[in-house]
Amino acid sequence: MSSDSRAAGGGLLVAGTTSDAGKSVVTAGICRWLARQGVKVAPFKAQNMSLNSFVTRDGAEIGRAQAMQAAAAGVEPSALMNPVLLKPGSDRTSQVVLMGRAVGELSARGFHSGRRERLLATVTDCLAELRRTHDVVVCEGAGSPAEINLRHSDIVNMGLARAARLPVLVVGDIDRGGVFASFFGTTALLSAEDQKLLAGYLVNKFRGDVSLLEPGLGTLRSLTGRGTYGVLPYQHGLGIDEEDGLRISLRGTVRESNTAAPHGAEVLRVSVLPVPLMSNFTDIDALAAEPGVVVRFADRPQELADADLVVVPGTRGTVRALDWLRRRGLAAELAARAAAGRPVLGVCGGYQLLGEHIHDDVESRAGSVSGLGLLPVRVRFAPEKTLARPAGHGLGARAEGYEIHHGVAEVLGGEPLFTDESGAPLDGCRRGTVWGTHWHGSLESDDFRRAFLRRVAADSGRDFVPAPDTDFAALREEQLDRLGDLIEEHADTAALWRLIEDGVPEGLPFLPPGAPE
Repeated sequence: MSSDSRAAGGGLLVAGTTSDAGKSVVTAGICRWLARQGVKVAPFKAQNMSLNSFVTRDGAEIGRAQAMQAAAAGVEPSALMNPVLLKPGSDRTSQVVLMGRAVGELSARGFHSGRRERLLATVTDCLAELRRTHDVVVCEGAGSPAEINLRHSDIVNMGLARAARLPVLVVGDIDRGGVFASFFGTTALLSAEDQKLLAGYLVNKFRGDVSLLEPGLGTLRSLTGRGTYGVLPYQHGLGIDEEDGLRISLRGTVRESNTAAPHGAEVLRVSVLPVPLMSNFTDIDALAAEPGVVVRFADRPQELADADLVVVPGTRGTVRALDWLRRRGLAAELAARAAAGRPVLGVCGGYQLLGEHIHDDVESRAGSVSGLGLLPVRVRFAPEKTLARPAGHGLGARAEGYEIHHGVAEVLGGEPLFTDESGAPLDGCRRGTVWGTHWHGSLESDDFRRAFLRRVAADSGRDFVPAPDTDFAALREEQLDRLGDLIEEHADTAALWRLIEDGVPEGLPFLPPGAPE
């Protein structure tokens, strides 16, 4: 980049024809590609809806995908990168996290009514600060920019692009089919002013010979006046963090890329319960990264029969998840496992519901309810959310994690899972083969994960041995490098440079009918 363009702070908005078109992957890939060139780059998503979140070092809560993108860029994540986070609590309401702090619950109608100007000012201020301190900011849109019912309140797609004069690149998932119609229709449903910012397209998840696609790309250019900036091939096991915790999917886990044989004689089977409003299920990625650990979702008691470990993950609805477990017969199955000395691990909300009693006037407003009674723990929900990046020792190994919860646990017995250097309790509880902790991400600490898996294997009677050299942080870096490789090898990087440096090309034609202003 020239010194003048670096001073200006280049920018780009990566939009998509649909949700899950690959915006997060492309944004992370561009960030990693630019970072390799020595460019100081930052990710940005004005408004994110996700149950997977992360805590920055200064105690702010942001979308987990933006933390992953910051890692791709080689920078420390901050609240500036995701000023508005919506955490669904039902089909109609979400908790609003503004600049890393929860500010209340709102219905979808309430959020989109009358808040655009205030929130747009916040997000544009954050973006301006990032552009002031970085050479380039790569912004990620949400859903589709052609959601014309929400255009009046949009602060994350064309509303942001117009406010900040950002060139827009639209990503389409060709694996779903209909990508040319999606590109054309997305463009044609934008107003004339918005179309002036839509620079071109990027095809994602293509299988086969790219030459067979070229006639369609040429026709698309002739119809829209806009070119395609690359065709990214379909790749399995990219290992990025899922953004949408409402869909039950392990597509984003490191598990898919691990084909190594077990280090010991037997595999270790881990079943994860897909509780309602499941959050931060990325906790299981570190388990799935271990050779010989088989991770799957299971939502029926019979499916847990051969599980060596059952994980109850985090949830934004602890009381609702508790009711779901009971109605499906899973609560009784967990109790039977505990009585038989078979391992169970609860994380955050999953830890809370393993306790004896829950008093919740905050999240569900259900008041006092009985927990599963598998751990001597009583939980009371506090109005203020705990946001922290703790560290300590567990099972003789150092561990780090992050905390995001309203529930405060009073531990009445058992043994703490994590302690400080002097042995004083920090978090969690263990009784027999039942374990619970509020610490997300603790299993990413390699020594602690290996110690935990050895204990699970012993309790399960499995001849399983954790591999001594699995480095989860290094695996994550490898996955981020793969994203950078996708852009470097399959995108028109010279054209991307021009778009970032010079902005949207002049003279882009209007594609009727457009949308009214």
